[in-house]
Amino acid sequence: MQANEAAAAVPIQEVRAHRDARDDRLFGWLLKGCALLVLASLLGAAGATLWGGRDAFMHFGFGFLTSSEWNPSDDVYGALVPVFGTLITSFIALFIAVPVSFGIALYLSEVAPPWLRTPVSSAIELLAGIPSIIYGMWGLFVFAPFFADHVKPWLTSYLGNQPDDGKVSWVAEHIPFIGRMFGNDNPFGGSVLTAGIVLAIMIIPFISSVMREVFQTVPTRLKESAYALGSSTWEVVWDIVLPYTRSAVIGGIFLGLGRALGETMAVTFIIGNKMKLSPSLLDPGASIASTIANQFGEAAGLQKSALMALAFLLFVVTFIVLMIARLMLRRLAHKEGR
Repeated sequence: MQANEAAAAVPIQEVRAHRDARDDRLFGWLLKGCALLVLASLLGAAGATLWGGRDAFMHFGFGFLTSSEWNPSDDVYGALVPVFGTLITSFIALFIAVPVSFGIALYLSEVAPPWLRTPVSSAIELLAGIPSIIYGMWGLFVFAPFFADHVKPWLTSYLGNQPDDGKVSWVAEHIPFIGRMFGNDNPFGGSVLTAGIVLAIMIIPFISSVMREVFQTVPTRLKESAYALGSSTWEVVWDIVLPYTRSAVIGGIFLGLGRALGETMAVTFIIGNKMKLSPSLLDPGASIASTIANQFGEAAGLQKSALMALAFLLFVVTFIVLMIARLMLRRLAHKEGR
């Protein structure tokens, strides 16, 4: 009887507060579990590739990173060619995609009439949703032949050191580095440059979508104030929009870079898949993802371990790129806080 009276005396608010505190703890544990699951998945994938590539790392040592030889018949493997191909195709893609994406986002957010913004934005989102194999097939059957017939002859004639007519251009004669970059006698369209261009087309929708969204977050009163003071559209973009959104813009650029680094099928179709290091962008090459896609099905023994080691190196390269992005964003945030 006394126990029932004591229980009845407990205020309802205390019971509710105790229940809410318990629910909050359970919800916090659930959220922590989700976050730890992502971290565990990342560490598990990296650890699995490192463990699978341990034989290659132990057999070749540091030479695995510096060697350009890849010969399955002799069980000799080096990662330099696919790592170089991954980095150079991603750099070419960014070099092309960033200014184009900036122009698209700027046009849609500041210049385009309202009736045109929605269909163009929808088209960009549709391009972002196209599977990568479609881009690869388009690159192989349409773009690569066009590039071989119309673009590559012009590049080799006016920039390369191996022109068809035998006359070295002024650029190749006075800037040998440029001449080697565009010197080529290969008649096919598949090359490192072709893969970089197709990658640029693939990541433009991602970068431009992010830029457009962040440009639209700029307060309208800031832009209207600048226009009222006589600023042009370019001055408003350069002095108002970009300083306000530069951190998010850099984040979008690195998002596109992450997509380019890990792209597999599109690059596999058009890069040429030749394990040979060449200074020319018009020569066939290989990337980490394309090498794994081409050889993993038939690999065994040390070759399989070398491919797993390449997968781990792709983890490392992506991690380094993301860390650079984080450091840049943190530095920008520190400057903005001053």
